[in-house]
Amino acid sequence: MIQTALLSVSDKSGIVPFAKALHALGVRLISTGGTAKLLAENQIPVVEVSSLTNFPEMLDGRVKTLHPMVHGGLLARRNDPSHMQALKDHHIGTIDMLVINLYPFEKTISQSSCSFEEAIENIDIGGPAMLRAAAKNHQDVTVLISPDDYEVVLEEMRANECHVGFETNLRLAKKVFAHTAQYDGAIANYLSSLPANQEHENRSIFPQTLHLSFNQVQELRYGENPHQAAAFYRDIKPVSGGLASYHQLQGKELSFNNIADADAAWECVKSFGDSLDTGNAACVIVKHANPCGVAIAHNALAAYDKAFKTDPTSAFGGIIAFNRECDGLTAQSVSKQFVEVLIAPSYTQEALNILSAKQNVRVLQIELASTQNPYDLKRVGGGILVQTPDTKNVTLADLQIVTKKQPSEHELSEMLFAWKVAKFVKSNAIVFCANGMTLGVGAGQMSRIDSAKIAGIKASNAGLSLVGSVVASDAFFPFRDGLDVVVAAGATCVIQPGGSVRDDEVVNAANEHGIAMVYTGTRHFRH
Repeated sequence: MIQTALLSVSDKSGIVPFAKALHALGVRLISTGGTAKLLAENQIPVVEVSSLTNFPEMLDGRVKTLHPMVHGGLLARRNDPSHMQALKDHHIGTIDMLVINLYPFEKTISQSSCSFEEAIENIDIGGPAMLRAAAKNHQDVTVLISPDDYEVVLEEMRANECHVGFETNLRLAKKVFAHTAQYDGAIANYLSSLPANQEHENRSIFPQTLHLSFNQVQELRYGENPHQAAAFYRDIKPVSGGLASYHQLQGKELSFNNIADADAAWECVKSFGDSLDTGNAACVIVKHANPCGVAIAHNALAAYDKAFKTDPTSAFGGIIAFNRECDGLTAQSVSKQFVEVLIAPSYTQEALNILSAKQNVRVLQIELASTQNPYDLKRVGGGILVQTPDTKNVTLADLQIVTKKQPSEHELSEMLFAWKVAKFVKSNAIVFCANGMTLGVGAGQMSRIDSAKIAGIKASNAGLSLVGSVVASDAFFPFRDGLDVVVAAGATCVIQPGGSVRDDEVVNAANEHGIAMVYTGTRHFRH
């Protein structure tokens, strides 16, 4: 039974009505500093911790609750006679509920003006100690770290004469240990990222110790293959517009491969920006982590039709993503094909009505935002590779024309489109494009020549001509032979990073063929 509660929060949202409700239920309230002052200002009876411990807060508030009167009241096992006798002998009362959220360490260090001293002072000591104590003794103590849980606990108390069940207490305790682990991880990350002089503004992107925290979204039926177990986890603080923030409107449960491919499609279509800003709807179709069709057009339906024409065979059972609302006509066209996952920022009601006839299609709605995860991770045996995400977007100003033939304004636009697509194709990547659509995509080959040949075969199989096309290569041509292949296929413009020791040979070949070629100065390997 909850008779005494200790409240000490830095995030004071909802604490006043919660405290009033506890008081109305007959719960004695104990509090510290600013929280106690706030409750008193709202005419809520409260006992300050210093009165409980008979010891004042000291050291600028560093020592407030580190006292047996607090920790004894939290940690005593109510069903252990020796524990209860010890409390009685030392005149310690039980504390049956703890409501705490910690100093805002991460918010503090996110400020560019934050000093090392400010960061240190925002490391909470008493808070985590109390949280861990209460969570350890969850069989007897209800511990809350989030205002989201206030009303749920109140309802249970009202329904059960101020009792909170073991199941609820254990659930709340799990949240506490996850929260304190993440909090300590953030501190370790920050401190181990600082240079020797402790200058906040010069800290490293990569700390010496890296602590990452994720919440499980769901266990999956299996992983990449049926004999592998799998689960999907979301960042503790997911970035807006990331796949992990999806809202599933209909369809079967997402599989491991669905999620991986959907992320590839969504990240690619986001690179074309908001259609309201660019004026173009973009559609990306992904199969086995590679775009097999990408296009831009004046509306979603036209973009889809162009993207689908690139490779209708590979689009079978693919993932489709739009950067614009999916309307009824688009949904009707998409529904004619076998689609695993459909992604868009929004859907018209007509579109949802049409898609509802295809109950197995997984329909996802995701906010269109350009924010990225801070780290890109790849697991290796016994370790992890960590890098910043590939957010580099080449613009017209970055291009260096290296051939005698000068590309037209239209050709430059087409090359930038092809370059955006190549960024999301597995290396070695060769992408032929024309008129705002992919014509042939060669992906994931050990040889760049093979990728070029496969891209040509794909275009031929789809009945698409490469004559007059532009081609993007995600990395430089190491020899002229790769260039010869794409020109023979019909390309008249090439965009590539440059940087080979044989660049002169490749440029001379381009001049021989009478084509235009530009360097980006940036490569986009994707493994």
